Amino acid sequence: MWGSSSWPPTGRTAEGGRATKVRSRLTLAFVYILLTVIVALEVPLGFNLGRRAESEVRTNALLNAQTIAATIGAETTLDHKKLQTLIYAHYPHTEDGRVIVVDPTGVLIADSMGAANLGRRYATPARPELQIVIREQRPTAEIRHSQTLGQDILVAAAPILDEQRFYGAVRQSHGLGEVQAGVRRQILGLIVIGLAALAAGLILAFGLSDSFSRPLNRLARTASRLGEGDLSSRVGNVGGAGEIQEVAASFDEMADRLEATVRAQREFVANASHQLRTPLTGMKLRLESAVNEAPNEELRRQLEAADREVDRLSQIVDRLLVMSRRIEEGGSAHVDVGDAVRRAVGRWEARARQLGATLEAKGVGGVAFGDAADLDQILDNIIDNAIAYAPGSIVVETTPGDGRVVVAVEDSGPGIPTEELPRVTDRFYRGKGSPPGGSGLGLAIVRDLAEKWGGEVSVTSPTGGGTRVEISLAATDEPRAEARP
Repeated sequence: MWGSSSWPPTGRTAEGGRATKVRSRLTLAFVYILLTVIVALEVPLGFNLGRRAESEVRTNALLNAQTIAATIGAETTLDHKKLQTLIYAHYPHTEDGRVIVVDPTGVLIADSMGAANLGRRYATPARPELQIVIREQRPTAEIRHSQTLGQDILVAAAPILDEQRFYGAVRQSHGLGEVQAGVRRQILGLIVIGLAALAAGLILAFGLSDSFSRPLNRLARTASRLGEGDLSSRVGNVGGAGEIQEVAASFDEMADRLEATVRAQREFVANASHQLRTPLTGMKLRLESAVNEAPNEELRRQLEAADREVDRLSQIVDRLLVMSRRIEEGGSAHVDVGDAVRRAVGRWEARARQLGATLEAKGVGGVAFGDAADLDQILDNIIDNAIAYAPGSIVVETTPGDGRVVVAVEDSGPGIPTEELPRVTDRFYRGKGSPPGGSGLGLAIVRDLAEKWGGEVSVTSPTGGGTRVEISLAATDEPRAEARP
């Protein structure tokens, strides 16, 4: 069938959403890679900074302790009063720094804090560095937490030796608060640099992904406008990568061919419909004249039946003209299903009575995406088939729900064999038991008209007999109307 200038507004949102997802995914992928690189570089660097600072402080502390031990010497160690004066004068005590000297037994003989603790044993398990120096006579250093200072401290101890004789040990302690604060500042600087690099990378990633997604967005918008009936819409020069430009050029070539095809179809429908009106008018006049001059009743009935068929054909031609004009002008995409059912029942009640059938409309209607003329033609084809091939009770039912509006026409005839149901909507298909006449196009036209508006057609044979044809259309948010005759 021919395209319409209106369509359910789903394509643009879906296409735009897909293009947005492409941009988001590209941005997230770039940021993920950049973040991985930053973490992989900065985390080891931060650990290395801490270890390097600790190693430098430890080395300096050992050198300082050995220098103090060498400065004191064996002679000064033996004179405790002179040693205390030397330590107190040259190595003043600070809040986080202290120098002490112990004799070979571990007893405190000099302290930069003063003489208050002299004579106490300091080589205890709480100060393992002094025990190591006394036992092994080698320098050592370690970092541990001081409950008194409330921070980590570095302690270094060195032996006082003279001609391989051990005279005691020097222990120097120093708080690591400032050192650790400096390391934290360096790490914080690395974090700031990393965040700045991440922000710059995010801006770059967004720009790059936008350069990729912009052509896709433009393609999506053009495709949506084509779907809505704007056949002149083209992508043009979208820029971007060469592959995307090739896709855009191919898309425009396809749109050119589509526009030429659809315009040819529209012109054919409009011209054919217009040209058919003259011969149909002539046939109508001749049949009316022949009915008046019919010599017998049987011939009169046949001529009246032919006159009615000419009227139906004229109605179809009029619909084609209306549809062609609506396509060119842009018609509404909403149809009141309840009104369409009422109109159809009103059109076919008289013919149904003539052939011994009854028409009943029930259910609650609704507003769906579609065209009133298309829905009228759908109902006419289905009801005409029901009256012609299964006279009896015919029910036209409308059921809204789940975002759809379903129109069902159910008759009480013999039904359709199960093996033929999948093919009844094929063009020119006629079942084995079909009566003479007919072209096999009725349900095919119904299917095409429904699918043009995103609808679906279902043909079933209920267990109790008869045939049920359902047309499912996408519902809108317009108020519903009851489907009553």
